[in-house]
Amino acid sequence: MQRLGVIIPSSNTTVEKEFSDILHGTKVSLHFARIPLSNVTIDGLLSMEKQTESAAQLLKDANVDAVAFACTSGSLIKGKNHDLLIAKKIFKVLNCPVVITSGAAVDALKKIRAHKISLATPYIEEINKKEQEFFAQNELEVIMTESLSLTDNLEIGRLTPTDAAALAIKANSSLADAVFISCTNFATFDEVSKLETQLKKPVISSNSATLWASLNALQLKIHLPLGKLFEI
Repeated sequence: MQRLGVIIPSSNTTVEKEFSDILHGTKVSLHFARIPLSNVTIDGLLSMEKQTESAAQLLKDANVDAVAFACTSGSLIKGKNHDLLIAKKIFKVLNCPVVITSGAAVDALKKIRAHKISLATPYIEEINKKEQEFFAQNELEVIMTESLSLTDNLEIGRLTPTDAAALAIKANSSLADAVFISCTNFATFDEVSKLETQLKKPVISSNSATLWASLNALQLKIHLPLGKLFEI
């Protein structure tokens, strides 16, 4: 059994359920630590990041084999390489492979050979703009964005996979190579494969990208019903 540590915002109510449900019966055990966040704003996310090392220290006590920092917006708001800076902080504490959601999203989109993407988010405009800039800095062009303009992370967590699918369909463009559904607190796992069939293109979410990268960090190949990303 390999241990995956996961650092999540304190108000995130989605990652634990999606990861636990889909990894049930596999050789991965999950171990979570939380860092304070109520509202998904730039100020809230910057304040949350200050607690990263403390959360990593708690996971060190569990002797995890790899760790994921499961927050999209919180790992990109400072622009390109923000994800790498967070990873460096965590690695100093844990000395094990580190996955950061925003970097995992870039890697996943490039793995499926996407260059132009549609973006579906629950965020407010200031966060959307930072995400668009981050992807552009990583050679991914966002050609369409649809959002729900929410800041309350508990409210985001109450959204359903059906809500995510509807927003992804609205964001989709014929010019996009793929659709990315952002936010680890936005439930998507029940809809990713169905969306790919409907839209006839790859669909990646923050959680599918984070989980994919985490399994790679653990050097595990597990077939999961989460679309093309897990088939290549």
